[in-house]
Amino acid sequence: MTDNIPQPADSGVKRRSFLVGAAAAAGAAATFGKFSSGTASAAPRFPMPGSDTQSLHILVTGDAGTGEAPQYAVTKAARKIHAAKPFDIAVGLGDNIYESGPDGPDDAQFHTKFEKPNAGLDFPWLMALGNHDNTAVFPGDGGWLLRGNEEVDYAKRSRRFYMPARYYSVDLGVAEIFVVDGNPLAAYIPPFLSPEWEPGGHYMTRQAKWLDRALATSKAPWKLVCTHHPYANNGPHGPAGAYDGLPAPMNGQPLKEFFDKHVAGRAHFLLSGHDHSQQVIDAVPGFKGTKQIVSGAAAKTVHSKSSGEFRAKYENYTDRGFMTMDVQPSSLTLNVYEVAADKPEARAAYTTTYRR
Repeated sequence: MTDNIPQPADSGVKRRSFLVGAAAAAGAAATFGKFSSGTASAAPRFPMPGSDTQSLHILVTGDAGTGEAPQYAVTKAARKIHAAKPFDIAVGLGDNIYESGPDGPDDAQFHTKFEKPNAGLDFPWLMALGNHDNTAVFPGDGGWLLRGNEEVDYAKRSRRFYMPARYYSVDLGVAEIFVVDGNPLAAYIPPFLSPEWEPGGHYMTRQAKWLDRALATSKAPWKLVCTHHPYANNGPHGPAGAYDGLPAPMNGQPLKEFFDKHVAGRAHFLLSGHDHSQQVIDAVPGFKGTKQIVSGAAAKTVHSKSSGEFRAKYENYTDRGFMTMDVQPSSLTLNVYEVAADKPEARAAYTTTYRR
């Protein structure tokens, strides 16, 4: 299957090789700079592809960090693909440490729920923050946003866990990855009365300005925005603006508005987790050609049915799994793999090729 997708606008401004939107603590100002791979930490990292890379093999996972048998089954299947055709990078779409996030950068959960399950998948993992990573009172409430900074701190000492800031971008030549933190706009405990975190506050204002500039100046053939919460979703969490049947703003309406204004029509893909399913959504009304991919089944499933709200080319709500992307300058092939609970091998379930 082949899809031709429209191209985001390009301002023609000279592109930095790497942009970081830094918000390591509440009240910190965003910083932008030119870095080479690995300068965010003194730890000896697995090497990042360069900004002149002409092809990429990407592992796409989300909602993985349980440290339990299903996560190991998924990573075992991914290792077999890696042995046959090595991955260059992975993107982790949030909820990296279940159920309530880490307790500091020295928390043993980083070993038991990330490093150990992913042993042998030895390449950079570009990580996004999820609501469980920012837990305050009950698991996944997203109400303690500073907790996410513990993962930024941990990234300074890990070879594979890559998160130089809460939001950031990496230019990989044939594709540029833009990791976005939408948690302040979708928290179940909204950050009311917080000038830093509330919708329209300092943090999201800085992030929006950074993302607008980063997308506009990118020269990459493919622009991939990675975040935890989806814009379109047929699973039980629902889409932005209607998350979990909750009232605004807990329903993610501010996040929908952020996606509409700063992502729609500017990126080729929005890659999300949050819903513990795998979905390849077709054209989304109002999203101006940006494609929605949901890959949140790396450790859990929802055992539900599709709402059918959005037209999907592929959906799976019962099996665990992951996706891969083969990226070339003029084409991007998406592969979906299922890992059933009663079968030790991954099954190639769906493939499609997008063309520029």
